[in-house]
Amino acid sequence: MMDLHRSNDIEFVTTEQESKLGVFKPLNGFCTSLLTDMYQISMSYAYWKNGRHDNHAIFDLFFRNNPFKGEYTIFAGLEECIRYISDFKFTKADIDYLKSLMPHCEEEFWKWLLSVNCSNIKVYALNEGSLCFPRVPLLRIEGPVAIAQLLETPLLCLVNYATLVATNAIRFRVASGKNKRLLEFGLRRAQGPDGAISASRYSYIGGFDGTSNVLAGALFRMAVKGTHAHSFVSSFTEKSVLPSTKLKHKENGKEGDLLALSREGLKELGFTHTNEGELIAFVAFALAFPNGFLALVDTYNTLSSGVPNFLAVAYGLHQLGYRAIGLRLDSGDLAYLSKQTRSCFHEAAKKLGEAFSYFSTFDIVASNDLNESTILSLNQQVHEINTFGIGTNLVTCQAQPALGGVYKLVEIDGVPRIKLSEIMGKISLPGRKEAFRLFDRNGAPIFDVLAKVGSERPEPGKRTLCRHPFEETKRAYVTPTTVIALHSLVWDCGKLSKPLPTLDQIRSFAIQQLATLREDHLRPLNPTPYKVSVTAELYSFIHDLWLAEAPIVEYS
Repeated sequence: MMDLHRSNDIEFVTTEQESKLGVFKPLNGFCTSLLTDMYQISMSYAYWKNGRHDNHAIFDLFFRNNPFKGEYTIFAGLEECIRYISDFKFTKADIDYLKSLMPHCEEEFWKWLLSVNCSNIKVYALNEGSLCFPRVPLLRIEGPVAIAQLLETPLLCLVNYATLVATNAIRFRVASGKNKRLLEFGLRRAQGPDGAISASRYSYIGGFDGTSNVLAGALFRMAVKGTHAHSFVSSFTEKSVLPSTKLKHKENGKEGDLLALSREGLKELGFTHTNEGELIAFVAFALAFPNGFLALVDTYNTLSSGVPNFLAVAYGLHQLGYRAIGLRLDSGDLAYLSKQTRSCFHEAAKKLGEAFSYFSTFDIVASNDLNESTILSLNQQVHEINTFGIGTNLVTCQAQPALGGVYKLVEIDGVPRIKLSEIMGKISLPGRKEAFRLFDRNGAPIFDVLAKVGSERPEPGKRTLCRHPFEETKRAYVTPTTVIALHSLVWDCGKLSKPLPTLDQIRSFAIQQLATLREDHLRPLNPTPYKVSVTAELYSFIHDLWLAEAPIVEYS
């Protein structure tokens, strides 16, 4: 058997071209029909072997617990799911490989599998970027059971990580505050290139402002940010000679010596004994990027050398008509260093005069393995950081490595199905369901309610009995001010039922969704649980089926 290797390169296709063709390719080249677990192929053969492959089935994709010990989740990955479904098919090469794994299968099965696509599949889903909660289906898949079964593993793969990262990102947004800039710096620490690209995309949906990942920027049109590393600074010494230190004035074009002007700035500001190699490195970088000078200042000593050298070069750039951007702190006590750095900025602005007043507002970027707890601690200490660069703890989701989404059969040929367990939380909710979000008079969501499709819906101003799906005594009457249906048809037997939103639209929607949630649901410590319930009719339906399917234990 020959080894398989990728032969395709990344190609850029416009949304208009995709819409014209009516085929939406996955953004990730590994999203093919072989991206599945072996047991999905085995089941498809068993369905076919028994003449059940075309039986109409309904599957729910959902999760059982909010991640990160929180009480909210942000749904992400829908576009990739739709792209995967749109392009789903087996090639002859795929079939040849599968034959080597299952050589006993009849040729007619392989002919059928070669003809498989998603032209008979319907997908109902929450909007991507939605607030979502346990047990509420993120996706409802309807269609031939064998094909819907084949979609289980890839859809879970595409939703679980995406939703986890988007939720992790938006928790960082909540922790840092809406006025701080957040940059994703996780490429070098991510779980491989595919994890890195996904992390960049879904952290952006979760409220981040940009990424250091150049490929992600190209693919998704995200803002790409980056300056330099410690190696750039340490590659210069006091004996380093630049080929030229001249820079033309931004407005009049007259040349000036940036290194000489920076040394003049050191004297004007009263700084002595800074690292000369660092100063030369900063000058070299400023010569390359006079309109975007942002320096990493902790290579040697942040307050004794890095900040003074940055201010000196900022002074030199000012004399030539340019404005520096700011600096980055990558180690040490970030709260203390940021406050001391801001104090240095204020002192420099005061000493140099009115024309230099903007020195007080230089950007302070902080990095160094930041996590949610660190940012919350920084807030308690009070800090002067404007921008957080977050890598490892964002893209690897160290606080929780997986979402735990599942994909369960809830109906076959119109007959509701239930999965029972001794663990109550693992019992599935049977039947074809839809979800509604109930809002109070203040515009805050207070309940998500699941109902049987076609049954009575919750209505604004009308009292509704909301019940815990399993615990009889947990129930409440709710009179909502507003009711929103959460599910909509997004893929209808071979075609999109509505246009795919842009990445920026999904990001804006996620942030808007978050703004509706009460503060007690958002708090990092002991948040108030958000209530997910079922209608009285669905409650009875679940428990009748539960009793019908559960064996009666007999003792003697």
